[in-house]
Amino acid sequence: MPFSPRLIHVETEAEARREILRIGADPGGVERMAAKMVNRLVALVQVPCRAANILKQEMLSVGGDAAVARGSVACSVPETDVILIGNLKQLRQLGGRLELQPFGLRELAGELRGLLARLDRLPAYLAGRSCRLSLDRPRIMGILNVTPDSFSDGGCYFSLQAALEKGLELAREGADIIDVGGESTRPGALPVSTQEEIDRVAPVIEALSAEVSCPLSVDTTKSSVAAAAIAAGAEFINDISGLQFDPAMVEVAARSGAGLFLMHTRGRPETMQADIRYQDLVAEVIDYLRGSIAMAEQAGVPRDRLAVDPGIGFGKSVEGNLELLRRIGEFHSLGCPILLGTSRKGFIGKILGEQDPARRLYGTLATVALGVRQGVMIHRVHDVAPARDTAMMAWAVRAAGSE
Repeated sequence: MPFSPRLIHVETEAEARREILRIGADPGGVERMAAKMVNRLVALVQVPCRAANILKQEMLSVGGDAAVARGSVACSVPETDVILIGNLKQLRQLGGRLELQPFGLRELAGELRGLLARLDRLPAYLAGRSCRLSLDRPRIMGILNVTPDSFSDGGCYFSLQAALEKGLELAREGADIIDVGGESTRPGALPVSTQEEIDRVAPVIEALSAEVSCPLSVDTTKSSVAAAAIAAGAEFINDISGLQFDPAMVEVAARSGAGLFLMHTRGRPETMQADIRYQDLVAEVIDYLRGSIAMAEQAGVPRDRLAVDPGIGFGKSVEGNLELLRRIGEFHSLGCPILLGTSRKGFIGKILGEQDPARRLYGTLATVALGVRQGVMIHRVHDVAPARDTAMMAWAVRAAGSE
């Protein structure tokens, strides 16, 4: 008789438990088997060859493996990157075995346990200055550009009245947060003065904060603008430089208690597309954001006030943007909520052959759905209502697999 073999796909222990129980297995064995069904690849960088050899042997001893550079076994190279290859059970066993090992491997055991815990339990909320944004479902950040030259809607909401009306519209459509920006960050955009940027965003934030219940964010890289926006009612700072452009920004965040969105970019908007080559794009973006997180925490900003953004379209090629989207789940290793901003961007236009940014909605919604599938919980968009529906549908599919 045919046995009808088929593949099953699980990404979490919850999904593994469900599949085991579905076939009527002994409930007592579920916990022993579930972790064996969830595979993880863990990358380590610049591991001394002696430590790499121990990692290789320990992974083999628990039934896994470790990829290392040629020459590391004989220590003919001083160090190597390492890829740990195993399931959750094997990686947890490895952590226990490393506790008594030399060469910094005891410290690695703690880091490995922390990483696996972060991947298993995503952040439940993001704190702002005086609010807490629950992440029990995907959240939509509505874009409000009060600029004359933004790539998609520059000049449309430049007056205070137009901006207020647009903000109210975003709130009615279901925005969970509204991001107000007074300086275009499109590729090639020129900077504006601090005072001009304050004059653009502060009145809008003050007016909106009196009319809407959702929290407001200010999209700026300038600490003085951030401080003025917070005084006007902003709860969050959205810094596209990840604290790199203005050293005083992190102090404003720490002192005010504002939440921080930390984004990766390479260079300022006027030059960021001049060099879009990377040796290892995802690793380099994650390393940049890890540095931004460290700066924030050292200044006294707690981790629950931080979110990270890989910076789609900022110093990346079309192929690089697609790689980040395909692998965005890897950013959960940072332990912060992920913000994804793809709305109407140029790479979508290039792929779909659409020059008009306003006609890139469907391409944008595809990226929202793909992001939700990988656990992205905050989506920055121009079109709030369609994005909200897309995110909630994708979330229903994802959540059904984790029950």
